[in-house]
Amino acid sequence: MALRSMLFVPGDSERKLAKAPSAGADALILDLEDAVDAARLPAARAIVRDYLAARPASGPELWVRINPLDSGLALDDLAAVVRAGPDAILLPKGQGAQGIVTLDHYLTALEAREGLEPGAIGIMPVATETAGAMFNLGGYANCSPRLRGLTWGAEDLAAALGAAGNRREDGEYEFTYELARSLCLLGANAAGVPAIDTIWGNFRDETGLRRDSARARRAGFTGKIAIHPDQVAAINEAFTPDPADIARARRIVQAFEQAPGVGTLQLDGEMLDRPHLKQAMRILASVPAGN
Repeated sequence: MALRSMLFVPGDSERKLAKAPSAGADALILDLEDAVDAARLPAARAIVRDYLAARPASGPELWVRINPLDSGLALDDLAAVVRAGPDAILLPKGQGAQGIVTLDHYLTALEAREGLEPGAIGIMPVATETAGAMFNLGGYANCSPRLRGLTWGAEDLAAALGAAGNRREDGEYEFTYELARSLCLLGANAAGVPAIDTIWGNFRDETGLRRDSARARRAGFTGKIAIHPDQVAAINEAFTPDPADIARARRIVQAFEQAPGVGTLQLDGEMLDRPHLKQAMRILASVPAGN
């Protein structure tokens, strides 16, 4: 399933959790980290576990953002929610491939305890939230078959660096955060997994969100994280290929299928080679089911 939009939902808010599926996001991220006060965390774990257990047969994927592996809270988060079978875990403060390997081991043990299919739960790290993590983005390839993608974050990175802000006067990211975005994109492609763009913080600024989403898609990101239900429709639109692009991609794939072993061919007067085929296949992979 193509993940165009992933919506954060506070794990301790039963009201927001109940409303979240109607937003139309491809995945909901049930948050046990930043959105939940430490005093509310035990209650949030129980709420998230019950929400996962009561999921309908159809609907968005259900992910859980746990606390960082070095927080002393992550194992308790996992022990509470794995039994209800989330689709994937969003790992904050990702430090590199070793963290994915460690989380894989935890999930393997908990899946066995709960009688779940081995490897059923995926993992995606927020891979740029600390200075050290920035140097490890090329190392995620082959670290775990659970790896579902890479995403990045600018807010925690700014805090880690002691920066007063992460954007210039014109609203664009400072160089360090543009670098984080680019390295996330490159690291995801090196690992063969989707790159998911970070949040647009001002949920009332739809114009800015649409501009930022279009830019991310042009760069090669396949989806974006939302912090408010009102952002989901614009994100879905930005990351859904238009019908003309879909039709052309299908014709390109069909043309290569009808000419096995050929490296280049002509279509509508244009010479096409393997990179065109690869791009066409990526477009088709991003088409929502039923389109």
